[in-house]
Amino acid sequence: MTYPRHHSPTGGFRNPWPDSEPRGFANLLRWFAERHTTKRPAADPHPSVFPCVAPRLGASQHDGGLAMTWMGHSSVLIEFGGFRVLTDPVWGTYASPVPTPSLRRWVAPPLPLEQLPPLDVILVSHNHYDHLDAPTIRQLASLHPEATWLTPLKVGPLLRRLGARGIRELDWWQETEIGPAKVAATPAQHFSARGILDRNRTLWAGFTVRVGERAIYFAGDTGYFPEFGPIGQRLGPFDAVMLPIGAYEPRWFMRPVHMNPEEAVLAYRDLDDSAAPGLAGRGATAEPMILLPIHWGTFKLTDEPMDEPPRRLAAAWAAAGLPPAALSLLPHGGTRCSP
Repeated sequence: MTYPRHHSPTGGFRNPWPDSEPRGFANLLRWFAERHTTKRPAADPHPSVFPCVAPRLGASQHDGGLAMTWMGHSSVLIEFGGFRVLTDPVWGTYASPVPTPSLRRWVAPPLPLEQLPPLDVILVSHNHYDHLDAPTIRQLASLHPEATWLTPLKVGPLLRRLGARGIRELDWWQETEIGPAKVAATPAQHFSARGILDRNRTLWAGFTVRVGERAIYFAGDTGYFPEFGPIGQRLGPFDAVMLPIGAYEPRWFMRPVHMNPEEAVLAYRDLDDSAAPGLAGRGATAEPMILLPIHWGTFKLTDEPMDEPPRRLAAAWAAAGLPPAALSLLPHGGTRCSP
């Protein structure tokens, strides 16, 4: 029997590119040993350095038809006029199965879940605790029973146990339509697990969403890998892309699964340069594609200082000669509209 390259014959999933597999348990122990001996992490700033502002919900209906509000980490509310999409909703206090002080949230969610507007689509990129938070899922399932949940293969059973309905599972490159939206699941270079015995039993993915002539790409959680160009070719062009920029040190351990800021700039260029001309979306005279950085400033997951990712991203962006106005480094709760 022939399997797709990212499907394992044993029933799970894998990254199909060279040197793309996450580091194993022995390397995890090496990392933990180093961070307490020879390579202690740099000091973090006080959490007060990260401002949190009141979200400007409904802005898309007045400022051009597309608005994105960063709720922290990888949670973004995307408003295509009155059609609303929420990505990787995590309103919980800890990015872990049990309360762990080191994984406590640094910045509170900008607003309670009860204050979100009606949601049409909820995207869940994979099953890690900082992307799939059980209490948040339970509450959203109760508050938005009509929403459609889109997730990669085999994540659906967990969402159902948490109360979600209207679930659609997608493999990489599969597409589905929900009302006016066309949504596609895209490849990502990562892994999955909720415990010690279920590694890579469920799939991980990014997503694109196109509503009319407006389109976005949400990368989920990923290392830098060869598919950004094909994603732009097959599903672009995009008005905005949401790429992870944090949780990247030590590089020898994190490189397969998390991009650093410089790699996020490379991914942005891959996506923008490869977008096929003539497709619905941005035209030759349109504004540059927006980059909204995610996966930073909310949970302390790795060794780099919490305030380093945006500084390194801004420097890499300027060094690449990219348009300053296209980089949207938002505060928690900040809203960016695409004209």
